[in-house]
Amino acid sequence: MRKLGTVDLEVLNLAIEKNGTFNENNLENSELKRFGVGKILDTLASLKDRKMISLNSDGSFSITDLAREILWSNNVPTWAKILRLLQIKSSTIVQIVDILRISEDKLVEDLEKLRKNQFVLMSPQRIEDKLVKVYEILPEGVDKIDRTEIDGFDNINFDKSKPVREILSLVNEIVKEIHDSQMDQSKKDSISEKLSKLKDKLEI
Repeated sequence: MRKLGTVDLEVLNLAIEKNGTFNENNLENSELKRFGVGKILDTLASLKDRKMISLNSDGSFSITDLAREILWSNNVPTWAKILRLLQIKSSTIVQIVDILRISEDKLVEDLEKLRKNQFVLMSPQRIEDKLVKVYEILPEGVDKIDRTEIDGFDNINFDKSKPVREILSLVNEIVKEIHDSQMDQSKKDSISEKLSKLKDKLEI
């Protein structure tokens, strides 16, 4: 995935809000103006160089298919979109709904799966005198979404529970200890084979 900063995200989200194309007036009337003209121009130039937006003949900008693939494509599962977004910035459920344009019911379901798998953390924070749930990505979540760049989305067992992952990790440690031990080789092979079968059952 092409890495995005928070300002990059706001610009691309503006494009999505404006049906794919935005102009100078849209920028001036958006919250992006708080960053100042210099920062906005730098961001537009950077996004254009990375082929995230294209410049039209009338001076407007359009989001490219490459940029849409990051957070707004049907080819990307919801859980992956959530992790990608949280890699850019921690967000409330309202912000996630607003940016990803996915129903809250669907998001809550996937967020709960991510939380149970220790990929995201939900913590209550006080924002404008209100206590709201803020979601942030955990190191395991970063590793999870980074691996999709190589393994794709279909080859990753998303629903594997944390206890199973911990058991697999422990099995791997035991296999290594056996390999490094002074145990008779035939006995090593026998134990390693049994542990391998156990791993296969856990990974199904």
